Amino acid sequence: MQRQITSWYSPSLQKEMPIATYGHYGFALLLVPTAAADFLEYERFQLIESIAPYINSGKCKVFSINSINNESWMNYGMDGRHKMIRHLQFNEYVYNEVVPFIRNNTSQDTLIFTCGASFGALHSANLFFKRPDMINGVIAMSGVYDLMEYSRGYYDEDVYFNSPIRYMANLSDHHILEQIRRSHHIHLLSGSGAYEDPEAARRFAGVLYSKNIWYELDIWGADMRHDWPTWRDMLPYYLSTRF
Repeated sequence: MQRQITSWYSPSLQKEMPIATYGHYGFALLLVPTAAADFLEYERFQLIESIAPYINSGKCKVFSINSINNESWMNYGMDGRHKMIRHLQFNEYVYNEVVPFIRNNTSQDTLIFTCGASFGALHSANLFFKRPDMINGVIAMSGVYDLMEYSRGYYDEDVYFNSPIRYMANLSDHHILEQIRRSHHIHLLSGSGAYEDPEAARRFAGVLYSKNIWYELDIWGADMRHDWPTWRDMLPYYLSTRF
């Protein structure tokens, strides 16, 4: 498998941000880490290995980025507003730096799908629903879709506008809704085992349904817990059967 690590000093985040790239061509799969993890997390926990056939065959080219959650919502000594500012800077990093990097390493027409597990699912969904003109769909595994689940009671307008289940419920902009509706890859996956919250996916699916947005809600069984074996089963299955 072709593997490359690239790094640059991010103007958005004011720090060095590495990115791991796997594969040589195909649609772009942008992986966002769980919780406070790093850009090699998906490799370390063998998820990259689990999807290797689709990387090696040229179905997809994978881009795995760092999280900054340990500088925001996972930093419990940090002021809530400062956490939110860091979150917004992360969004800008993805839109203004990572997406152009992907385009420069694929093509201007390459489809980009975000993907993540746990907290990475929330980020992945948020990145897509905020900018469907830039990102083409999402595979969200074992996520919750309300930033209040992580903000420890802090709430402001930006928390609202980075909680997909909140802002999508009230979204009325026809142009943006039509961009979202054009995606045939909105996949909300959850297990039903320990530490999973399938009701979070169901609630968010209900919001999408109310907006006449196509989605796929897939709740796996009670043997699927909130852990890596679940995600190593889910992602290759979806790459094989849906793309």
